[in-house]
Amino acid sequence: MHDIVNNLILINKELSAINSDTKIIAVSKTFPINHIQPAIDHGHIHFGENKVQEALEKWTETKEKNKSIKLHLIGKLQTNKVKFCLPLFDFIHSLDNIKLADKIANEQIKKNFKPKLFIQVNIGEEDQKNGVSLREFEVFYKKIEDFELDIIGLMCIPPFVADTQVYFEKMNNIRAKTTLTELSMGMSNDYLLAAKNSATYVRIGSKIFGQRS
Repeated sequence: MHDIVNNLILINKELSAINSDTKIIAVSKTFPINHIQPAIDHGHIHFGENKVQEALEKWTETKEKNKSIKLHLIGKLQTNKVKFCLPLFDFIHSLDNIKLADKIANEQIKKNFKPKLFIQVNIGEEDQKNGVSLREFEVFYKKIEDFELDIIGLMCIPPFVADTQVYFEKMNNIRAKTTLTELSMGMSNDYLLAAKNSATYVRIGSKIFGQRS
């Protein structure tokens, strides 16, 4: 069996033992489609990309052939790229400002396609990271209720520290104050900890596909 498939099977077993609700987003950014193909052939559904142009070139034809694939945009989305995102991306993980919410709301009407959205939270309050700040979250959440978007959950990229537990706990506390059900958090280095803290999606790349060049 192919190494990529073995990696997926192993990670799925690990996650199932902790939280049966946790789904794997196989982060395929920078990898060519022929490298990703074993995971597709195995029946894996959720894949993550962080650049719109790369995803268009890589996934348009593949998604036409395989309607079950769900593509997740996990990188920063600029408003001028929204028109290229729909309907390619089924999930967008990086909603973090009103201007972007407005752009998605208009585009989903034009394309007759409603993506599922995560609000990105800057959980570590880091200046260099995108996301809604903790102090602004409640106001932002209330404002975007007017846009008729399909917002399903929250996403975060915690600070690069040895123990991300405290940040995952904060995310759970924020979600508890909303009606949202999904949490996108945890990567190759801390996905098991994320699953223990109620993550419903974990974003795993190198642990599945190997190191990027």
